[in-house]
Amino acid sequence: MTGKSAPPAKKPAPVAAKKKAAPAPKEKAAPAPKEEPAPKEEPAPKEEPTPKEEPTPKEEAAPKEEVAPAPAAEEPPAPTEAAPTPPEAGAEATPAPEEGSPAPPAEPPALEPEPQPEKPKEEPPSSPLSLAVEEVSENSFTLTWKAPEHTGKAGLDGYLVEICKDGSSEWKAVNQEPFLSTRYTVPNLSSGDKIHVRVTAVGASGSSAPATLEQPVLIREILQLPKIRMPRHLRETYVRHVGDAVNIMIPFQGKPQPEVTWTKGDQPLDSSRVNIRTTARDTIFYIRQAQRADSGQYQLCVRINGAEDRAVLDIQVVEPPGPPQNLKLVDVWGFNVALEWTPPVDNGNAEIKGYRVQKSDKRSGKWFTVLERCTRTSCTISDLIIGNTYSFRVFSENCCGLSDSAAVAAGVAHIEKTKTTYQPEKIPQRDMMEPPKFTQPLTDRTTTRGYSTHLFCSVRGFPQPKIIWLKNQMEIREDPKYIAMIEQGVCSLEIRKPSPFDGGVYTCKAVNALGEASVDCRLDVKVPK
Repeated sequence: MTGKSAPPAKKPAPVAAKKKAAPAPKEKAAPAPKEEPAPKEEPAPKEEPTPKEEPTPKEEAAPKEEVAPAPAAEEPPAPTEAAPTPPEAGAEATPAPEEGSPAPPAEPPALEPEPQPEKPKEEPPSSPLSLAVEEVSENSFTLTWKAPEHTGKAGLDGYLVEICKDGSSEWKAVNQEPFLSTRYTVPNLSSGDKIHVRVTAVGASGSSAPATLEQPVLIREILQLPKIRMPRHLRETYVRHVGDAVNIMIPFQGKPQPEVTWTKGDQPLDSSRVNIRTTARDTIFYIRQAQRADSGQYQLCVRINGAEDRAVLDIQVVEPPGPPQNLKLVDVWGFNVALEWTPPVDNGNAEIKGYRVQKSDKRSGKWFTVLERCTRTSCTISDLIIGNTYSFRVFSENCCGLSDSAAVAAGVAHIEKTKTTYQPEKIPQRDMMEPPKFTQPLTDRTTTRGYSTHLFCSVRGFPQPKIIWLKNQMEIREDPKYIAMIEQGVCSLEIRKPSPFDGGVYTCKAVNALGEASVDCRLDVKVPK
């Protein structure tokens, strides 16, 4: 225990010197509590961790140490440690625990924070779209616009409206705080002023590029907003032929007198080609002789101050197309010919509606139409006459009509005669000989005196059998009372106005070279009472 107490007795001298240097900056109270390791190293007080928590005993221990070692330690260390006193106040805490074994785990070394990579800056929102003047009055005007395409991840905080008088470069914000509405009225303006306007989208990532009106807004009352009344037939493509005159009148409205401008492709019109005459109520578009170069979309704008209305006039100048290309005979077989071609190089500034195919006989030399409005670039022509030679041509057709010339096939088609021989089918001969045979026998009948009656039967056989009628086994010959007939194998015997004497057994007998057959029946004749 005594060996451990000797070294700590030498170290209080620098501690006292340090404390003497420390009182110079009295404002710093931190160095006194950090120099607690001196009482810990004394031989007896290992059980003195409690004085660490009490600030008063720490301050009293310093003067006790100053009584004995102060004269020896003041002269040499004072000049050396007087300068570094501020940094040692925080640095003396680290060497003290190194001499005692239980102290190091209590105070881990401080780690410097790792530098974090900078986050990429978010892009600001894009400019508002479709900025326009909705209404103008004597002392205000109303703006409308659409939200920007890109608003950023955080979204928009709102919009900022700025105005600048014509001739000045000073922009003044109209609204103090951003707002989210896409419609805003700028008040408190003087009549006759020309005001430039711009709108900026504001978000968490910054402000967008401003959207600006092309023309300044003239502050005066608009009695009637500009409106173009486009005729119904001009809302679709207006088609004219090359060389025709184009004379179009388009009415509009607006008070005071609106400003009317015509453009084509955002460029002014060529006054040598197009004449424009504008009145208070309409504008007239006139071309003396239309050419294909006059086709396109013409923009009409009617503007009063910042308020405007726009319309588009679509003109299409057409002419007949050119002839088809590369017409050729593909194949000739039997009475048929196959043709093929390609579309014309010039379609006449209009869609090709079809093709007209014609043929010409070499003998007559006249052209006849075979197909009209054929929508394909190939066809097959049939029903040609054998022995004739044919030529073919094709016209192309659009909404203006047929092409001025036709494509003619280089070759001709000769329909050759084909040698054909008729060979009848050989039918095997069949023996049709057959003896007579009754297929329908006679049936017994009862009749009344004075009423004619008929007996029927049917027979077949080849050659046709001879029919013999018998009464009571006696052949009936030429008797006007009996009429015998045979047709299609049906045998009939008519007995005219029979009497009781005509009753009996009647027999029909059929005879040919192969044999004979017979059938019988009984006839009864009743006398009415």
